[in-house]
Amino acid sequence: MGFTAENVPSQQGKCFIVTGANAGLGFAASSVLAARGARVVLACRSADKAQAAMARIQVDVPGADLAFLPLDQADLASVRAAAEQVGVEPRIDGLINNAGVMYPPLIRTAQGFEPQFGVNHLGTFALTALLLPKLAETPGARVVVTASLAHRFGKIDWNDLDAHKSYKTSQRYADSKLANMLFLYELDRRLRAAGSPVMAMGCHPGVAATELGRHSGATQFAFRYFRRLLNTAEMGAWPALQAATDPMAEAGGYYGPQGFGEMRGVSGPAKRKATARDPQRARRLWDVSIEKTGIDPGLPPV
Repeated sequence: MGFTAENVPSQQGKCFIVTGANAGLGFAASSVLAARGARVVLACRSADKAQAAMARIQVDVPGADLAFLPLDQADLASVRAAAEQVGVEPRIDGLINNAGVMYPPLIRTAQGFEPQFGVNHLGTFALTALLLPKLAETPGARVVVTASLAHRFGKIDWNDLDAHKSYKTSQRYADSKLANMLFLYELDRRLRAAGSPVMAMGCHPGVAATELGRHSGATQFAFRYFRRLLNTAEMGAWPALQAATDPMAEAGGYYGPQGFGEMRGVSGPAKRKATARDPQRARRLWDVSIEKTGIDPGLPPV
């Protein structure tokens, strides 16, 4: 027993924003949501890739209600512009924070941040914070934060968040995913304490054969030769879809594959390491994120 795309109920009349929606998990989730009747806003860096993705969805879902939203999470100016543009939507029922980078070279974001912490966490934090007021207009709206099994190996070097001293790609990726988990934890706590109608959910795709690991030759080798043992992009999207649409999903819940090691299979409740629920670390990350982005979600501490 578990959650798959077949369990996604009708989303008629609802609107979802999916970041990084032109490929991989984001595309798979967008396709299912569109097929269930939702309006889907594909938030992507490339207009050409977004248009191509929408054309592919339209083939399978004629008449799908789709829109493109320019978004580059490596640039906070782009994040602000995207939040302002999408604010004209009559309603937003879900923000699926899927966009991310994995093992890139040390090419800094527009604001000078280490790329994985900057895109995977700070970009997600900023977009979510800016859209919270709009989301709060729709009771039951959800924010989905995509983490990873790699969060279990995260540490977060508070003295070198911007990687001026060292940069090990795999460790920085794990750190950014732990940051996602801490953000989910703190966001859920603060939303509950504030009595907000918005719910925060988390998910991870297991080990999915997508383009995310394109910067790592070893990752691509593993995907090529062990593809049959991994989640497809469609399967990897099931946890995000559960977090975004399952009527039984709980606020603050974390969902992932139920197979061996949570690497593959149907979606259900996932495990998180104790550090991901450390209130002291979560509060510290929240404050650091406000300081670095200049964007305050406006939720008082618990």
